[in-house]
Amino acid sequence: MEKILIKGGTVTDGAGERVCDLLIEGGRIAKLQSSIEQSGARVIDARGLHVFPGFFDIHCHLREPGFEYKEDIQSGTLAAAAGGFTSICCMPNTSPVTDNKVVVRYILSRAAECCGVNVYPIAAVTKGQGGTELTPFASLKAAGAVALSDDGLPVASASMMRLAMEYAKPLALPIISHCEDMSLAEGGCANEGASATAAGLKGISRASEEIMVARDIILSQTLNAPVHIAHISTRGSAHLVREAKSRGVKVTCETCPHYFSIDDRAITEYDTGAKVNPPLRTEDDVLAIKLAIADGTIDAIATDHAPHSEEEKAQEFALAPNGISGFETAFALSYTNLVQGNVIGLSKLIHLLTAGPARIMNMETGMLREGAPADIAVADLSERWTVDPQKFLSRGKNTPFGGAQLQGRILLTLAGGKTVYQRQRSSGSVSE
Repeated sequence: MEKILIKGGTVTDGAGERVCDLLIEGGRIAKLQSSIEQSGARVIDARGLHVFPGFFDIHCHLREPGFEYKEDIQSGTLAAAAGGFTSICCMPNTSPVTDNKVVVRYILSRAAECCGVNVYPIAAVTKGQGGTELTPFASLKAAGAVALSDDGLPVASASMMRLAMEYAKPLALPIISHCEDMSLAEGGCANEGASATAAGLKGISRASEEIMVARDIILSQTLNAPVHIAHISTRGSAHLVREAKSRGVKVTCETCPHYFSIDDRAITEYDTGAKVNPPLRTEDDVLAIKLAIADGTIDAIATDHAPHSEEEKAQEFALAPNGISGFETAFALSYTNLVQGNVIGLSKLIHLLTAGPARIMNMETGMLREGAPADIAVADLSERWTVDPQKFLSRGKNTPFGGAQLQGRILLTLAGGKTVYQRQRSSGSVSE
């Protein structure tokens, strides 16, 4: 494996920023010093650029097996690399469902054949995601599953969720909860409020999310067992998590770029790229999510990358599937809306994209230090660019951000010291 010397970049992680050189040998960070000279190394001129730990996505959908027309592991990992992600955790709503060790091993085998991005399967909590029978947790962990979730569907039964938390706790397998009361959400396709009313669309109450967030917090407190809340989107959910954390409840949560970058007014033109679950909420909710990011209530930013075919998204709004193709815009949306928007600093953003989510998954990664795997993203924060979904490496072109002007772009991604993505700087090559 070649030696790589990254020269003069602003090295930034959750610990702060410093201008220094970084030497990669054998797929790991060998040196991190103010100045390094190394003969025989490929030199990357990073002057004026930022060098980050590779991003860690706690929540994405790779669609394989079963839905390869939407995405497969090859196209998904390439898209992830283009977004600066070197580690991604894929949800189990595949076909067949990732509820047994055979499917877990298949995903890992396929990932090993692809570009080099680390793929971590999340297995289902219940068999077939049916909500009535637990999957074999220990067997799934032994096969390589890193967490459990029925994402896309809630675990509707409180007693079933209680059992899941009890069995997962000694295995140190995180439970990731999709919080949705289907009896309140059923038939809805947009946030309940003025925008849905104006568009003539059936709304989904915030209560459908918040009731289940409250339930899982209560279970977590009762059992003294951890639970992670996926894609929170409302002021009420943020308040519930904040208050629970203040009491020492073992709850963590994530949000996604679309919940702090855009609100439910995006649906009034019936753009199915803006149809997602949970739905886009109001401007007030967007402000509340930003506050929850700023005060530490939210532990991670996840993409919830959910690619679909163009034909599926071309249906009328109520019939189109939920989901946004998020890998390739996540960093720029976050940097533009949070850092340039003066919500948080750059170092905090990088923590939310790296060490924060990794810790939830019980992994010690996401920091740039000697001896660590050379999972690295290099970005030009000065580059302003226009989102063109047709240029996505993902098969899914579904996004409400087409045509948006964003700041900050990934130029180079290394996974284990291997180049998995590289593009030209607007002022020339990223390499010497």
